[in-house]
Amino acid sequence: MKYITFTVPCYNSQDYMKKCIESLLTGGEDVEIVIVNDGSKDQTLTIAREYEAKYPTIVRVVDKENGGHGSGVNAGLALASGLYYKVVDSDDWVDEEAYQTLLSTIKEHAKEGTSPDLYVVNYVYEHSADNTRHFSRYNKKFPVGTFCSWNGIKKFRISLMLLMHALVYKTSVLKESGLRLPEHTFYVDDIVSYDPLPFTRKLYYLNVDFYRYFIGRADQSVNLPNMVKRYEQMLRVMQEMTDRWTYKDIKSQPKGLKKYMFHALANYMLTTMLFVLGEYSKERKAAMKGLWKHIKAQDRALYRKLRYRSYVTVAMLFPGRLRTAVLVRSYKTLCKRIKLG
Repeated sequence: MKYITFTVPCYNSQDYMKKCIESLLTGGEDVEIVIVNDGSKDQTLTIAREYEAKYPTIVRVVDKENGGHGSGVNAGLALASGLYYKVVDSDDWVDEEAYQTLLSTIKEHAKEGTSPDLYVVNYVYEHSADNTRHFSRYNKKFPVGTFCSWNGIKKFRISLMLLMHALVYKTSVLKESGLRLPEHTFYVDDIVSYDPLPFTRKLYYLNVDFYRYFIGRADQSVNLPNMVKRYEQMLRVMQEMTDRWTYKDIKSQPKGLKKYMFHALANYMLTTMLFVLGEYSKERKAAMKGLWKHIKAQDRALYRKLRYRSYVTVAMLFPGRLRTAVLVRSYKTLCKRIKLG
């Protein structure tokens, strides 16, 4: 039995993908690794095929035309046979000790017939510039090492989110949710971290520093200049998330999940505003207005919640150019804290 399917979307990843794949191979026959070559122009496919030939019962390779990160996630999920599904970006890796703890926990729960819909684990920002780390942990929000429902979690502070790095979904939950990410679009990780949540009821937090998130490449999507440049893609992602679950849908969720989903949406909207308004122009201002107009037309109650009764309300108090300055300064302060950009 395969307990976890790992998908590794790769685009021109020849210089760093081996570290990622080698870290996943320590799971042995308990896992499968789907390497998705997303139209790379370097030696990515050759390296992937070498791993497939060496580990034919563990590694599978998908060679496809370029469709973006979301396309790679979709391709891996379509083939997944593991009990759980996890995406690991090709420049990231997993901690071996935490990995073995996660695997043994999944196997134990599967044997007992108590498998949760979602495991939550910690992740670590690994900074290449000075070899330092920033740990993102959830031990103050979830009960540790036990099953819980959404009503068992505590309120999240504004800067804390359940990012994709922290989530290990049951594969059947993702398929039931109908998760399908847009192609040729950055920042689809946000959709993975949000859209399937209402299909999860039984949770388990494992207090291990599992996922290692590499920070240091100039072309990374989280660098502020790249974020600002790609604002249209974040607008697309934000629109998809607000279209996915209505205000009424969210209000019908268990209390803890309802609070978290509104918290998450407000954070995603603040990030979207940063992307769009981080470089002030009439076109960007119009684009942001267009998103608000779309949300209002689709779901007036959700529009009022985001615009007037969330973290976003404070940002909206500032006039145009000052709002841009405040958003950029706030993001840089956060980045300085975790050395993100």
